[in-house]
Amino acid sequence: MRATTKAHIAVLLTNFFFATNLSLVKHISPSLIGPYGVNLFRVGIALLLFWLLWVFSKQEAGIDKKDIPRFVGCALTGVVINQMLFVKGLTITSTLHAALLMLTTPLLIGVLALWWLKEKFTIQKAVGLLLGIGGALLLILSRDARGIASVQGDLLILINAISYAIYFIMVKPLTSRYSPLHVIRWVFTFGFIMIVPFSWQDAVEANWQSAAVSQWLALGSVVLCGTFLTYSFNSYSLKHLGAATTGSYIYTQPLFAALIAALFLQEGFSIEKVLAGVLIFGGVFLGSRNKS
Repeated sequence: MRATTKAHIAVLLTNFFFATNLSLVKHISPSLIGPYGVNLFRVGIALLLFWLLWVFSKQEAGIDKKDIPRFVGCALTGVVINQMLFVKGLTITSTLHAALLMLTTPLLIGVLALWWLKEKFTIQKAVGLLLGIGGALLLILSRDARGIASVQGDLLILINAISYAIYFIMVKPLTSRYSPLHVIRWVFTFGFIMIVPFSWQDAVEANWQSAAVSQWLALGSVVLCGTFLTYSFNSYSLKHLGAATTGSYIYTQPLFAALIAALFLQEGFSIEKVLAGVLIFGGVFLGSRNKS
């Protein structure tokens, strides 16, 4: 299988896991553990797994001194600001608002890629972005907006999307010099050090005694699938597909969310959802297709 094909599969799985996180995080926070405490476990356990992988990979552990500021910047934007604000914002707003606001990420990535990475923005990519936005909006707006939404929560999700877009651009040069595992291991190492002071109190005050089995499973899934695998797959995709193409796959998240709801919450399909799915995948196809 070609590396680019593997990269497309990886980024598709990444967005599936991100979509499931929307429901899983709300299931455990704040009822079981505070939002910042969730991040301490997410980053801490994932970091341990990344270093265990390094032990068996027999790769070099160090990084070039000149790259340390960029690694720290990636940790700040891709782990600290991104994850902390995402979980906090999600606990005080609705999943509908969170999913909608996260769709600004590929647009921001496209703008930043034009200016920072000098990537070419063609009419074809512009049409792809418009199709993706249209499909995602159609899918989201066709669902009932349940849950409590707040301006504060929406702003935190929006800042999270901006931070994540900056991370996508900043990490790209590192993926050309180091392996994906090497990059993400050090990003999480620096990120974990920075989030401990903000997250420790929530972790200590967690209500473990009243935790249900479903909450333990949800926390495990958020750590393993929603953090460890997503960041691993994202680094691999960035290396082989680029920032704009990898970011465009975020349009699949609402579609995955609808499929999960249909399977586990008995929500039926509709013409709007089918049409939205066609538009979303059409947008991803056009946005990632390069001319010969």
